[in-house]
Order: sequence, then C-alpha cells, then structure tokens
Amino acid sequence: MAEIVLCRIDSRLIHGQVMTKWVNQSQANRIVVVSDSLAADEFMLEIYLMSAPAGVKVECLSRADAVKNWNEDQFGSGRVLLLLPDLASMKEVYEGGIKVTDIQVGGLGGAPNRKVVFQNITLDDADVEKLISLQEAGVNIIFQTIPEDVPQDFHTILKKYNN
Repeated sequence: MAEIVLCRIDSRLIHGQVMTKWVNQSQANRIVVVSDSLAADEFMLEIYLMSAPAGVKVECLSRADAVKNWNEDQFGSGRVLLLLPDLASMKEVYEGGIKVTDIQVGGLGGAPNRKVVFQNITLDDADVEKLISLQEAGVNIIFQTIPEDVPQDFHTILKKYNN
C-alpha cells in the first residue's frame, strides 16, 4: 500500500522549485494530485505533468476517484506526496477515508474576504471551519510554504486570523 509521506494543500499545485524541494524533503517518488477540475481538463493536466520534478511519477485523480482508489487499496505503492488545491477537497477526501495524520498548508491565494495569515497563505471563515473540523478529528495542521520556513502551527495561525 502507498505511504502518504506529505499531504500538502497548495492552490498552485505542482510548481517549480517549491515542489522539487518538497519532493526531495519528503523523499516522495510519486505525486498524487486530487483535483476535480484538473482531472477533467486534459490540456491543463498535460502542463502540470510536464512541470513535475524529473523521475517522479505524477497522477491526477478526482476527489471521488482518490477516495475510491484509497479505500480499495488501489493507490499503488511508493512514497506519495498527496497534493490538493483547497481545504474543501482535503475535508472531502479525509471524510471519505483518506485519514492522514498531518496536513501542511502551503499556499492558498488571495481573494475578497480572505486574510493573509502567513506569507502567501490566506484564509476565509469557511477555511477556518474546515481546519477546525480536521484538527478536532485529530489531524496535526501546520503552515509552511517552503522547507526552509519554520512551520507555523494552526493555533498560532488562528490567533493571527482572529486579530
């Protein structure tokens, strides 16, 4: 069975040096992207696949397919970096059976009604609700954009959000 060595939330998904650093840091040999929109867009999927680090197998699954494959032990083998674009996707796959113990929030872009909480990471009230729910389920949540950053725990981030 596959081992999820890093579960990362990043709206940019696979992107250049940052992803190469995380693959190296986690020693992942596979990236599984969970994104309904990317799984349905062959053109964009090709672009993302071409931007993956050399020697790393990448596949993209819809939320439903990711849950189904995980629960049926069809995720394959290897060390997986599970990559999701948003917290809604994370909460859905977690509740569907992909029970990760740790989540790294690495990039959630800005938009109206979102607050910057750490570097390029923004949250809104719906995100905070999802994070609280995951934390209450026993998930350890950290915020870290690159390996060189000192990880910020969710409690610290929540204080920033509420100020």
